Amino acid sequence: QVQLVESGGGLVQAGGSLRLSCAASGGTFSNYAMGWFRQSPGKGREFVASVDWSGSMPLYADSVKGRFTISRDNAKNTLYLQMNSLKSEDTAVYYCAADVTTAYGSRWSDPYEYWGQGTQVTVSS
Repeated sequence: QVQLVESGGGLVQAGGSLRLSCAASGGTFSNYAMGWFRQSPGKGREFVASVDWSGSMPLYADSVKGRFTISRDNAKNTLYLQMNSLKSEDTAVYYCAADVTTAYGSRWSDPYEYWGQGTQVTVSS
């Protein structure tokens, strides 16, 4: 059983930055892929970024490429999402997710078995 706890969300002005963290417990963090997804009111859950077990193979949604950076610290069992040049359309609840059946990240939400409770990011224009 894997538990995930996100932190770092908040209110920021457009153009600003935030860094989200996701602390994992249970399982062997360095063995499995991790991802970030987001959901805004009236919309489905949207892929943001994912990363393989080593952190060397990130994937990004086109909407965040060049602005967001996903990373992981396996020694600290923690996943990060550095968000720069934030836009109002980035406003959403951000979730981290773990896929313990593979070492490689996916853009699809179905493979991820474990999810955090989410952290709110609000970007004011």
